[in-house]
Amino acid sequence: MKIALISDIHANREAFTAVLEHAQEYGATNHAFLGDFVGYGADPDWVVEKVREFTALGSIAVMGNHDAGVLRGPSAHMTPDARAGVEWTREHLKPEHLEWLGHLPMSQIEGDRLYVHANAYAPEGFEYVQGRLEAIRCLQATPCRFVFCGHMHAPMLYHMSLTGKAGHFEPTDATPVPLLPNRQWLAIPGSTGQPRDGNPAACYAMFDTDQSELTFYRVPYDIQSAADRIRAAGLPSRLAERLFEGT
Repeated sequence: MKIALISDIHANREAFTAVLEHAQEYGATNHAFLGDFVGYGADPDWVVEKVREFTALGSIAVMGNHDAGVLRGPSAHMTPDARAGVEWTREHLKPEHLEWLGHLPMSQIEGDRLYVHANAYAPEGFEYVQGRLEAIRCLQATPCRFVFCGHMHAPMLYHMSLTGKAGHFEPTDATPVPLLPNRQWLAIPGSTGQPRDGNPAACYAMFDTDQSELTFYRVPYDIQSAADRIRAAGLPSRLAERLFEGT
């Protein structure tokens, strides 16, 4: 089975479409959506409906902090642009899509895999996995061999040995990584809709359960169209500019 790991779409229709097409081309047989379907971008209804269609066929989806913000109001920790995106989405999202978001779990376990937006130790707190210390805490919080999470908008892969020794590295595009059996693994596929590592191409990863291999991908997409939609919607122009910068 090949699972496409897709996170932080942020209502970016163009990026999400490009990633789905790429994943299909490369043999994805299932999908796991790691939260933040809305916020920042101008197409929340389209994105939520598309994810909802996948979950109806058995795909996994978990709640992100922007999804929670749309449901409950923006967090005090959000930037002004993020708050504006959440408030705009609250006003424009269809009731049935709000209801669907409200039923999303904070995390899901499937076999030896844990899917969560932010971290495994306190999913509802939405704390970031910013380095090895958080990664170790995350892996120690679950018996699952593999943890897949989003929230951080840059791809990263952490591993921890049976003795608790941890390491990490920034993955290379389209290069399969064997996930060795004597370690736990924490993979962050990066953001599909708003990458922040200086590369504007959409991020996602593919996990091959049969080969126990993980491949990170960068997918170019029509950034101009996504940016035009943001501006036309009346959202902060900075949200459009960031797409070109990958920040």
